[in-house]
Amino acid sequence: MSKNKLKTYSQPDRHTSAFSFKDRAVRWIWYYCWGLFCAWTPPPLNSWRLMWLKLFGCKIEGSPFVHPRAIIDLPWNLILKKNCSMGDRAHAYTLDIVEIEEDATVAQEVYLCTGTHKLDDPCLPLQTAPIKVGKDSFICARAFIMPGVEIGEGAVVGACAVISSHVPPWTVWAGNPARFIKDRVYPKESKADKV
Repeated sequence: MSKNKLKTYSQPDRHTSAFSFKDRAVRWIWYYCWGLFCAWTPPPLNSWRLMWLKLFGCKIEGSPFVHPRAIIDLPWNLILKKNCSMGDRAHAYTLDIVEIEEDATVAQEVYLCTGTHKLDDPCLPLQTAPIKVGKDSFICARAFIMPGVEIGEGAVVGACAVISSHVPPWTVWAGNPARFIKDRVYPKESKADKV
């Protein structure tokens, strides 16, 4: 688990929700609206989906891209910056804040998980911590990001990796559990420059 402190919710037992009836009702209205108005839309209708996200409190800067089959649990806990993208079936489990910075890519079926449970308590109360996906980073398909993790600027997380601690900027991590692979360095001169 990352160094970010987990917020623990007060629950009398493991069968009682950490959220009020009103919170759960608004969440179901959101699911209904996304399914009815957005989930079927073709990818080019991105501005329509962004409008619905904004209506439900998502903080949007510039023109991020959200795939119609992306899953967002609580849009009011989501922050999307300019040119970031959420791919097909990417899941932002936003029980806490998820911030996706400028030019960051969250690829297909990535799971950004801000929630867990306190396992040393018999009531198993909900615990949450925010996730931040840094500028120009790339999270490859089916990676799993744990609560409280920060993906550094320009970092790459490999496909199916499980990330439980902060990923330093401009590094590549992969595996389960994820481990450092190498630094991410752009070549000084690309083949296109030579032509």
